[in-house]
Amino acid sequence: MLATPSRKPSSPCTKVCVLDAVTGLCEGCGRTREEIGLWGSLSEPQRLAVMAVLPERLRRAYPERDPRAR
Repeated sequence: MLATPSRKPSSPCTKVCVLDAVTGLCEGCGRTREEIGLWGSLSEPQRLAVMAVLPERLRRAYPERDPRAR
């Protein structure tokens, strides 16, 4: 029997792992501490749902980074 190669879970991690004390978000990916802690236990659809909201979450938390705001 052939083993099906396991896929690595989707992740928004950018390797900039700094939790902002004011927003509570990771400055690199935009996840909360809770989301980061639960990430390995989330299903792929749950991970994708969180990842779908991260760009807007980061834009709202850090508007000065948004190139559209310039």
